[in-house]
Amino acid sequence: MNACPLPTLQRRLASVRDVLETGPGVVRLRGLPVARWGALQTEQAFWALAVHVGTPVSQGPEGERLFHVRDHGYTSDDPRFRGPTSRRRLSFHTDRCDVIAFACLQPAQSGGESFVVSSVTLHEELRVSQPDVLEVLSQPFPFLRHTVDTGNAKPYCELPIFSVHAGHFAGHFLRVLIDRADQAANAPSLSEVQRRALDVLESLAEDPALHARFCLEPGDVLLLNNWTTFHRRSEFTDAEKLIERRHLLRIWLSMPNSRPLAPCFRDHFGETAAGALRGGMCPGA
Repeated sequence: MNACPLPTLQRRLASVRDVLETGPGVVRLRGLPVARWGALQTEQAFWALAVHVGTPVSQGPEGERLFHVRDHGYTSDDPRFRGPTSRRRLSFHTDRCDVIAFACLQPAQSGGESFVVSSVTLHEELRVSQPDVLEVLSQPFPFLRHTVDTGNAKPYCELPIFSVHAGHFAGHFLRVLIDRADQAANAPSLSEVQRRALDVLESLAEDPALHARFCLEPGDVLLLNNWTTFHRRSEFTDAEKLIERRHLLRIWLSMPNSRPLAPCFRDHFGETAAGALRGGMCPGA
């Protein structure tokens, strides 16, 4: 799928890039006519929008750049199992890209709500109320290589949850990989102080006064800056009919106006310079 000209949207999409990087880091677009277009044409339209915002990067071992978020029925011991291929609740996290983009084709029968919290706000809340916790979260934590990240030769990397580099803030968090590293024989274990700091962070993110909670509707497009927001999803129940089951499209974007990152992120993102092509997973063997 290649880029196609969108002359009437160029200015709007340039504004989207600016809001994502220098504004609140959240953009919700509405109105893709899913019922009229159908799934395939909506997918093509979503791709066209995405490639005018940033550069899609690989989301898995097959090199796929457009991912279908829905319950695939994999068991937890299946190597293909991932949070977005299940219906379970996901905790607050970031993804391996500058910006994550979702398009909703079909919501769940019940549940599946989206939650978004500003990681900048979490950082400031901790700076004021619990600076000792913030100090811990600003130090490296081990992240185990994802089970589907078969193109990655490193068993784990070490990254801070919060960092500031060249005057630019970055939040990066995926507790499931931190907990797996803690339990793995080939990665460092966490201290009790580190575990407590992670618990405090997650508890703070769950404060209704700090996060936004909403349901995506058919035709909605949601874009999030992964360096300034954390997001999660609630557990959901699907309808019996396949066509009525929850189905989102997801694209990971490297952004041309992205911020510089600390050198330690090179192991996980490949490049750290502002505007560099970075993120995603290398295709596996």
